[in-house]
Amino acid sequence: MPPFRHLSALLLASLLLATAPALATDAPRQSLDDAWWTGPIIANSAVTLPQGHYLIEPYLYDVITDDAESFGSLTFMLYGATDALTVGLVPVFGYNKGGDGVHSAGPDIADSSVLLQYRLRSYQEGSWLPAVSLQLQHTLPTGKYDRLDPGSADGFGGGAHSTLLQLNTQTYFWMPTGRILRMRLNLGTTRSREAELRDVSVYGTPEGFRGYARPGDSWNVNAAWEYSLTRNWVLALDLAYRHSDSTRVSGVVRDGAQDPTPTPLRFESGSSEAWFLAPAVEYNFSPRFGVIAGVRLIRGRNTTNSVTPVVAFNYVH
Repeated sequence: MPPFRHLSALLLASLLLATAPALATDAPRQSLDDAWWTGPIIANSAVTLPQGHYLIEPYLYDVITDDAESFGSLTFMLYGATDALTVGLVPVFGYNKGGDGVHSAGPDIADSSVLLQYRLRSYQEGSWLPAVSLQLQHTLPTGKYDRLDPGSADGFGGGAHSTLLQLNTQTYFWMPTGRILRMRLNLGTTRSREAELRDVSVYGTPEGFRGYARPGDSWNVNAAWEYSLTRNWVLALDLAYRHSDSTRVSGVVRDGAQDPTPTPLRFESGSSEAWFLAPAVEYNFSPRFGVIAGVRLIRGRNTTNSVTPVVAFNYVH
């Protein structure tokens, strides 16, 4: 059973109880225009931007594990090329700090990505069909990942090109209080190419290594709910699951440049599973500008458990 079963059930129950103080059936129905949103922490929107409009959403976060911390920023910069097509860039920066005092030389760029999202269907109030879009996101190996100093924590990337193909959906429910509960359900799969490795790398290879890593392909499902407490205040919750195939590393290790008998080195990480839980609170200053603060929790099998406080700002023009 998923590690977050009891906690997620409690949070969902609390969210639904907050929507029904008296379960009034005669409460006025909230209009879609009266509901302002920033968006949950994890689930991407199924809505594309109108042509000529743009969105900027920077995230600041601190990934905390048992023996390390990784501070980072991720920024969605999206533009409506047409009413049905949104294009964008997602630059990522990071700084690592190990529990043994090892840290990065300074903030540096991590693996960043380019994004295309095409709208297949808009949401129509009164219809049971959701808004639907197809998202294509390609991650570039812009972060440092090999030839690392063994005494530093300068690994910020994976070294491999990877492509995410994801189906995004979004719909709305009116609760007994008349307030809106917005829901997203996204399904995606990611495929990666090989990364060429030299010396010490984020994959655990030693000095003198020459070879390749093949990150395992993965698939994910993400459900998210946002409840409009008031026009300004929103409660948000993400639940997600990701399965990743085994990452394979193969090559040789040379003891010096003139080593006539290099030692073969091959190993695999094994497949992994991760469960994500991300409760958050939004405050929307206007339909165009809002802020969200929350925490992302990760638990799983063959996965590094982590707690990640997150804050993000969302501006649409």
